Amino acid sequence: MSRIGNKPIAIPAGVEVKLNGAEVAVKGPKGELKNTFNSDIAIKVEGNEVIVTRPSDAKEYRSLHGLTRTLIANMIQGVTTGYSKELEVNGVGYRVAKQGKDLVMNLGFSHQVIMSEIPGISIEVPNPNKIIISGADKQMVGQFAADVRSKRPPEPYKGKGIKYVDEHIRRKEGKAGKGSKK
Repeated sequence: MSRIGNKPIAIPAGVEVKLNGAEVAVKGPKGELKNTFNSDIAIKVEGNEVIVTRPSDAKEYRSLHGLTRTLIANMIQGVTTGYSKELEVNGVGYRVAKQGKDLVMNLGFSHQVIMSEIPGISIEVPNPNKIIISGADKQMVGQFAADVRSKRPPEPYKGKGIKYVDEHIRRKEGKAGKGSKK
């Protein structure tokens, strides 16, 4: 019995859900998202709720049941409130700036690292050490944030690099034999 899969998904006011076979299109104030799901999983819109059901209790369908329901719920939340990830830049001389639609990062390399906004993603830089990535598609926001972080991941000795705001960097001690060499 899937606890998550059996929960109906409430459709808020201002959101439109259209079904076309196995394809689900969700349209709301923050944009429009489309996704194609397994055709064996039944998706129905009843009133202001989306209901996901599976054909049998086979292992494959049990796995897909909760996944499909969660992905549709994420699409609905994405077009209503959206998703965002906050990144923090730590390090002497490390800073970020927004120039037009580009994110320009000085990360201790001999060159600047430039990343462009992709459709569906918006980048904000409230101060030189903070990046806010937001959009309607949860997967796309998370992937873009991971790509930005991968340009200079945080290192454990000084904590320099790009990290998520809520991420904890496990610090390591430096060399143990400092100054004791004879």
